[in-house]
Amino acid sequence: MPQNPVPNRSGDIAPSRYPGERLGLPEVGPRSVARFGRRLGAIVIDWAIASFLSFAFFHYDGWANIGIFALMQVVFIPTIGGSIGHRIFGLRLVPVRGGWVGVWRPIVRTALLCIVVPALVWDSDQRGFHDKIAGTVLLRG
Repeated sequence: MPQNPVPNRSGDIAPSRYPGERLGLPEVGPRSVARFGRRLGAIVIDWAIASFLSFAFFHYDGWANIGIFALMQVVFIPTIGGSIGHRIFGLRLVPVRGGWVGVWRPIVRTALLCIVVPALVWDSDQRGFHDKIAGTVLLRG
């Protein structure tokens, strides 16, 4: 008796050869997906700026630090294409479908980023859960 093949499930997607392949992005160079080192450097810069401002104006209050960090993300992503850290490391945040990132994407992305866990869950395109929900991708400049 022949065995019935297992039907394809919606989660059965072939792994990509490199981050961004499934999104139609190049493997390296401009418009390629930002890798971990640049992402880490960018968030360290952003957190350091937020920490400095929190120390200067709020005697380093933890909630003020998170608030300043979030405000920087929400203001700079739609205006200059990324946070200060992103821009220093040559990165920019764009919607997966193209166009302007708008206002709601940075708000959703930042809210999820501030609770940390979504940023630690990545797919094979090196997009964190916060980027998947917001429909964004962080690219090399």
